[in-house]
Amino acid sequence: MKKQIIAIAAALTVGLIAGCGGGGSTPATSISGKVADGYLVKATVFMDKNNNYQLDQGEPSTTTKDDGSYILSVDPGDVGKYPIVAMAIDGVTRDMGTNAFVAGSYVLSMPATAISGTVGSNFISPMSTLLREKMAANPGMTLNVAMTQLRNQMNLGAGTNMMADYVAGSQSGANASQYQTMYTTAQQMAALMAGQEAYVMNGSSVNQNRYRSMMGTINSNMSAIAANVFNGLGMDSQFMIGMMSQMQSQLDAMPISGGFTNYSGMFRNMTSQSSFWSSTGTPVSPMSGSMM
Repeated sequence: MKKQIIAIAAALTVGLIAGCGGGGSTPATSISGKVADGYLVKATVFMDKNNNYQLDQGEPSTTTKDDGSYILSVDPGDVGKYPIVAMAIDGVTRDMGTNAFVAGSYVLSMPATAISGTVGSNFISPMSTLLREKMAANPGMTLNVAMTQLRNQMNLGAGTNMMADYVAGSQSGANASQYQTMYTTAQQMAALMAGQEAYVMNGSSVNQNRYRSMMGTINSNMSAIAANVFNGLGMDSQFMIGMMSQMQSQLDAMPISGGFTNYSGMFRNMTSQSSFWSSTGTPVSPMSGSMM
């Protein structure tokens, strides 16, 4: 664990230097927002310029503050070009929602096209992570289509913005109950991800194929995960215990190394259909409307 933390800290220092503009010829742009399943304190945030989910030398980086917020300094031309990744580190990152350290290391991200220079608008969460994976697995998919998919999978209302800060949104407003559902679902998604640390993470390195497989499995089961939340059940439910075990078995059977594997089939669902299949095996009509 000490070696892991030292490695991340060293890369973080280099990234901060690189993110300050180097020779100063081009003023840096500040990208700011928060990281959550509940707000995450001392998570490492960076612009992932080579799409490998891990902090490399030269990539701008920072650490979230005590309220889960971050400010990342990047080159203006990189805004909207590369995704932003947040790494929650076992024993270092604290979840304000539970007031405890995360149970295992895991990686969150947001799609490059969703990144904005607007102050505080770049919210990184399990929801934004799944949106990024949907778009990465299906080139040409727009953010709006990906959000509509996810909203339909969770059977949420048309006014629910799947990129919104659901922690703040759950506190008040017309859609507070919808955002509370997102919040609780995100916590369970993060718990599933943290439970795969031994199979996906190797210190600060990420096994990309195993990571994509994990996210594909979560995507394929999103309606059932949402149903688990709707029914007031937690990670100790029969479904969640079974899903955790199944995911671990699947990932353990995958080779540690190998070329890129296409998981696009695990992300084709619930966009324009008149209904989708719920966890109970019955068709449910998705709520209409766009989130943009």
